[in-house]
Amino acid sequence: MSFGEKIMDNKLNEFGSMVFGDDAMRERLPKDTYLALKETIRKGKDLDLNIANAVAHAMKQWAIEMGATHFTHWFQPLTGITAEKHDSFLSPTSNGKMILSFSGKELVKGEPDASSFPSGGLRVTFEARGYTAWDPTSYAFVKEGTLCIPTAFCSYSGAALDKKTPLLRSMEVIEKQALRIVKLFGNDDVQNIITTVGPEQEYFLIDRELYKKRKDLVYTGRTLVGARAPKGQELDDHYFGNLKPRVSAYMKELDETLWKLGIYAKTEHNEVAPSQHELAPVFTTTNIACDHNQITMEMMKKVAEKQGLACLLHEKPFAGVNGSGKHDNWSLSTDTGLNLLEPGESPKDNIQFLLFLVAIIKAVDEYQDLLRVSVASSGNDNRLGGDEAPPAIVSMFLGDELTQILDDIANERKNVGYIKQSMELGVHVLPDFPKDATDRNRTSPLAFTGNKFEFRMLGSSFSVSGPNTILNTIVAKELEEFADELEKASDLTAALKKLIKKTYKKHSRIIFNGNNYTQEWVDEAKKRGLVNNCSTVDAIPAYIAKKNIEVFEKFNVLSREELYSRHDILFETYEKSINIESLTLTDMVRKQILPSVTRHMGSLSRDIKESSAYVDVNYLESSIKDLNKIASLVEDLHINISQLESSTILAKSKPTSIARSKFFYKVVLPKMNDVREVCDSLELLVPSDVWPLPTYGELLYSLT
Repeated sequence: MSFGEKIMDNKLNEFGSMVFGDDAMRERLPKDTYLALKETIRKGKDLDLNIANAVAHAMKQWAIEMGATHFTHWFQPLTGITAEKHDSFLSPTSNGKMILSFSGKELVKGEPDASSFPSGGLRVTFEARGYTAWDPTSYAFVKEGTLCIPTAFCSYSGAALDKKTPLLRSMEVIEKQALRIVKLFGNDDVQNIITTVGPEQEYFLIDRELYKKRKDLVYTGRTLVGARAPKGQELDDHYFGNLKPRVSAYMKELDETLWKLGIYAKTEHNEVAPSQHELAPVFTTTNIACDHNQITMEMMKKVAEKQGLACLLHEKPFAGVNGSGKHDNWSLSTDTGLNLLEPGESPKDNIQFLLFLVAIIKAVDEYQDLLRVSVASSGNDNRLGGDEAPPAIVSMFLGDELTQILDDIANERKNVGYIKQSMELGVHVLPDFPKDATDRNRTSPLAFTGNKFEFRMLGSSFSVSGPNTILNTIVAKELEEFADELEKASDLTAALKKLIKKTYKKHSRIIFNGNNYTQEWVDEAKKRGLVNNCSTVDAIPAYIAKKNIEVFEKFNVLSREELYSRHDILFETYEKSINIESLTLTDMVRKQILPSVTRHMGSLSRDIKESSAYVDVNYLESSIKDLNKIASLVEDLHINISQLESSTILAKSKPTSIARSKFFYKVVLPKMNDVREVCDSLELLVPSDVWPLPTYGELLYSLT
């Protein structure tokens, strides 16, 4: 074995080494216990305590061997990030000694304080009890000396206080309805259907020392002031470009860290904006993919800190260049290996595929508002609608071939099918290869990309659980309607054709294969009656719309109370986020920018006075003009920052979270933009050694 082969062999052996996965369970559990656990997971049965005790013992022994001294129920509260409460394996004995113990009860249930997490009224301060419950479908892992057990998180009354519980409910719902459909096509061997997800993660890397000098990045995740650098992304020279040494070293360590945690990190490259990058994993079961993405975001930040870098996951850290998203690649697969969104060689003849396709089209059309609110945040508002991010109007891209097939079905025209073409590059030594049936559309919110849908609206800091919970639920609703109709049909073939035709005709307005950035599309979308909730404040009420409550309650994915809680939490998060940004901007202007610029004005004034006797009059006039410009801008800045302070105080005086959010959106944010405009103009007029903040040029081009 060569040196290179030995290295790769070590990497393969290290993959999943910190995960209590299938191999570890098969090795350490009694065979009957292992098989019983697998059957419990596969069929979704209640977990027997004897099985839990056996698993807990084996898990503890394995974790200790991996260096763990503590365990934690690792869960995903409605903050959008993860939470942990660590307990050691030590337990006292009657003779004053200590032993290492971990029981089945400790494995399956924990009890964190439920009142200290966002609950939207489901919990109040004096009612603190909450529970975490082991999710056996997602493997436990050891991280930094602690055994992390993926769990759901609920209140004392059983209400979901997390992202995982509704997702698991939605996965069961869509599996049940999708199974009904595939059984109609004679696929009796299919026992399970899963949704799969591959979330592509975009992020920025900057030097950590520069990061620490920017209060706005530290407190809010984005730059609240900053003039554009002389060079941005206009030369298209960063995308897929050579990796700089510090970036390459970071990606290498990140890969190795994630591989040990069983995360399928696969693809990495430079993104379009300077200092922007992307990591993409191999697709896996939705629940596991969501857990993996949460771990990935955590490890991105920790590995960056180790290497003297800062990883920025905000949706728009820098104005004037691309923001960062998270492309959610969603599909449906059977346990027999069939991707239900695979068109096959002849999509026009693949009726099962076409049925699933129109079900998704119907779901997206009927629940545009839910998909929009699933990606709503103050950060994502800064990103959507430009710089290669899709707009806030939800639409679907199918490509020419599938659109033509469905149009022909709807209009009862004969479809001759797509003639596969080869790419001929005009150089004999280069191989010919088949041309894809359709192009890609980077501006589309929800694009079909071969055998999956790519939901491109998610922000880079998002948990992918929420959007996938909604996708699963709304598609399940349409599949149930289809199954109810088709199971009663005397002529299944005729019923299928009729259903596909009427569904597409009714919901084809959601299909748009053109440029989503144009004003023409905005106007056309309005004519079609599509939803255009430009801001998070506009989007949030969708959570409590009657039709949306009905679909979630119908399938027991989220109750009315749970939906209202999410509605309230989103408004609270929005107003608090903008308030923090406003206070941070005020602090930077009052304590850094104004003092520095004022000192510079004094210095410039003294220079003019001292040199007036012997310096050319034209030079003096130019210097005086510069001083007057700066003085005028400083005066504007004093006025604008005072107005921002007053409007922020007024916003916080509003009686409800909804009223405060609307005021922050309509009044405070524009005031912040006014302050920024003046600050950015000042930055361009004062010397770089005077300006108190690292500039965009330094932040975006400091890595070598």
